Amino acid sequence: MTIEIGQIAPDFSAKDQNGEIITLSQFKGKKVALYFYPRDSTPGCTAQACDLRDNYQTLLEQDFVILGVSTDTEKKHQNFIAKYNLPFPLIADTEKDVHELYGTWQLKKFMGRESMGTVRTTFIIDENGLISDIISKVKTKEHAAQILK
Repeated sequence: MTIEIGQIAPDFSAKDQNGEIITLSQFKGKKVALYFYPRDSTPGCTAQACDLRDNYQTLLEQDFVILGVSTDTEKKHQNFIAKYNLPFPLIADTEKDVHELYGTWQLKKFMGRESMGTVRTTFIIDENGLISDIISKVKTKEHAAQILK
């Protein structure tokens, strides 16, 4: 599926790190930064999560909800959150349902090899549930600034 700016963000129902159900629609009235990342505790993903953590108060002041999504398990998410003191939920999309909805599970090429994986992408969703921006060239160490722009 191809997501475009201006369209209604696809709603989803998925489990967070604690096994609690999160839906996109529960955040209507707030801005949501829905960020897809490949894997917990890898260098780029850790830099991205820590940048969001370090700027979390500013994001909250701008009425943002931060939701991270990867195919990691709830347990891996719990460990990642505990190790880096992350203040926002991480969705355990082990079946790739949310990835499929947003088109972030794709064929990737790396060092001459092809494999399916998460394409690092952030969707900015406005208070009305519309996609207001798509960040496809994520700067992991400056991601909060990209969201706030």
